[in-house]
Amino acid sequence: MSVKHILFDLDGTLLPMNQEQFVSFYMPLLAKAYIARGIQLDPKEFIGKVWQGYKAMVKNDGSRTNREAFWSHMEDALPISVKEAEEIALDFYGNGFNEAMKATMPTEIADKVVKSAKKKGYSVYLATNPVFPQCATFNRIRWAGLQKEDFEAITTYEDNRYCKPDVRYFKELLDRYELNPEECLMVGNDVGEDLVVRELGVQTYLVTDTMENPMNLAIETDYQGTMEELLKFVEEL
Repeated sequence: MSVKHILFDLDGTLLPMNQEQFVSFYMPLLAKAYIARGIQLDPKEFIGKVWQGYKAMVKNDGSRTNREAFWSHMEDALPISVKEAEEIALDFYGNGFNEAMKATMPTEIADKVVKSAKKKGYSVYLATNPVFPQCATFNRIRWAGLQKEDFEAITTYEDNRYCKPDVRYFKELLDRYELNPEECLMVGNDVGEDLVVRELGVQTYLVTDTMENPMNLAIETDYQGTMEELLKFVEEL
């Protein structure tokens, strides 16, 4: 394999977690952040609106950023302007959101894998689904025992126009950084969201520790194994 660039997923891969448990833990915290500012809302209705905003990002057709797609669905969810609403969200994601680290299972292997790849001369990109603001993603990187400086680039909702599993998310990333698909390896744990990059000619490594396959899709990947096996794989590249 002539790999020069390694793309890593974050949630469930470099930062082991059960996605459903994680979301169930942090969503109520987000609602409380608004209530703490004196904003009256029904937590369940609010969380429902946030989910609608998430779906708007997943269905984004590329005509606007994911950030714009999300907030367009939140305009009528709160009795304040979108500007004020986003300011509260960013404050939460920069601070209170850190409590949600309790719903993750960090492993020191993640840092070893990334450091090993860089030491061997591979350029490393964080191909995390861009549904979070930059500050939220930087915090999750830190929870994983890594630093944002470990990566050549990090995808967030501010500057991306597609989401996984839309293959255009990966194409946008590859085009933006002029990466040859045949020289890339995507490492992820989600069968539906991460392995779709194979359509572009990118090789894949499926992490099996916290593999997610809710649609019970057929597994087609070049390589697969646990995080420990991934570390050995990278060391032997």
